[in-house]
This record gives sequence, structure tokens and C-alpha cells, in this order.
Amino acid sequence: MEILRVFNNNVVLAKDGTREVILTGRGLGFKAKPGMTVDRAKVARVFVPSDGRDPDHMAQLLGDIPPEIIRLVSDAMDEIGMGEEAAQSPTLVMALADHVCGALRRVKNRIPAIAYPLTEEVQTLYEREYEQGRALLAALNRRLNGVLSDNEGVAFALHLVNAGFSTGDLSHTYAMTGVIQQLLAVIESTYGITLDEHSVNVGRFITHLRYLFVRIHQHGQLDREPEAIVTSIMESYPQAAECAHRIAALIELRLDTTLTEDEIAYLTLHVARVTAA
Repeated sequence: MEILRVFNNNVVLAKDGTREVILTGRGLGFKAKPGMTVDRAKVARVFVPSDGRDPDHMAQLLGDIPPEIIRLVSDAMDEIGMGEEAAQSPTLVMALADHVCGALRRVKNRIPAIAYPLTEEVQTLYEREYEQGRALLAALNRRLNGVLSDNEGVAFALHLVNAGFSTGDLSHTYAMTGVIQQLLAVIESTYGITLDEHSVNVGRFITHLRYLFVRIHQHGQLDREPEAIVTSIMESYPQAAECAHRIAALIELRLDTTLTEDEIAYLTLHVARVTAA
């Protein structure tokens, strides 16, 4: 691999074949210059920027985080089977590492642990990420003599959910969580039922909503279904269609966007499924 840019003593941008990669490692960039061959013995982690992210910007951000914390988080992710996510998503590693830095700073300064909001919602709506967050917390604490609070598992879960938005800002995830709860309440009030949030169909509906919010965030809503199919769905499930339009109105209010007819049709199908006897 050939060095393209040196950000600091521990982070460089390099050329690996036809792709640009971000390399981290203690002393990796010390006295290094563009055009030099990478000292592979010093490479601790290799990150491959995805989703069109600017490698230079990503490397600069990574350079602002202590390399030992990046290594700590990356190794913990490897341990719990998330090594591929760590390699493919520098933004996720950065967000987690930055969070760990803050948590360790609070411990050092004897500041009480943060009580994160939406704890119950996270456990219910994002079961997979919550379990991963708990596993990550355990793996980190095995390396940190158990100094991190149990509450941090919720924060890690939110960062894992947030990775779908390709941003380090958790505000989208907090908003999404609150909106999902509201949408489920709309279905319950429309049909006069209580949904089992652990059922397969509700789980699929929540997953669909999460991807819908990603599409909204990325300005790429579904809009290619033939009109006949959309019409058939809406006519086949009139009550679900009415409920889906209520959901669409709430999404428009909360997220300042208008859903396409295709998206409303898919919401109709999911509403019909979760309310089927």
C-alpha cells in the first residue's frame, strides 16, 4: 500500500489497489510522506469509507480520536462479531470511540453516569441493536475493568441504529424512535387493539419504518410501482389504507416530508399484516 496523505502520527490515507483506505496505528504516520510504502507492521486497523463518504474527511475525524480508543472499540467489535461493520463504517467506529472517550472522561472526573432517554423504547423497538450494544458494553468493560455504566449499553444501541443514517448525530435516531411509537399508537387507536411489539409482523413493520426513514433522510423514496398495483393494494385493504394515510400525515407533520403513493401502499400492506386476526 502507498501513502497518499498523512494526518498525524497515527492516521494515514493510503492506496490499496484501486481503492483508498484509512489506516490507523501507533506511529504509522511518524516521518511518513506521500508516496512512501506503508509499514504494515504498524497498521492496527484498516477502514474502507462507504456510502460516498470523503476519505480525507473521514481520516481527519479519526485523527482527532486517540488511537488506543479506536483500537479498543474496534477490538471489542471484532470480539462480538461486528468486525466487518467496523471495517466498512468508519463513521460508526468514530461515533462509538468518541462516545467511549466521553464516558471515560466522566468516570475520571467522577461525574454521574448519564440516564439515557427512551431506554424502554430502545429495548422494544431495536432488540437486535440493543443486544449488540449490551454485548459491546461487556466486551469493552472486560478491557476497562468494568468502569463503564450499564446505561452505556443503550447509548451504544442507539449509535448502532443511527449507523443507517450515515451520520454521527443521534437526533435522527431519537426522532425516529419517537415517531415509530406514535405510528404504532395510531394503528392501535384506529383498530382498537393492542399490538404485540415482539411479534414477527410488528417487527417487520418496524424494520420497514426504519428503512423508510433512511430513504426519507437520503431523499430516495420508493416511486416506481405500476399505478395498477398501488390501486389494487389500496382497494383491497380499505381500512388499512385509511390508517396508512393517517400514518403518512403524521410522518409529514413530524419529518416535514410528503410520502409517495408507493410508500403509502407499502405502509397499507404492513398495517394489514399487523392487524390481521
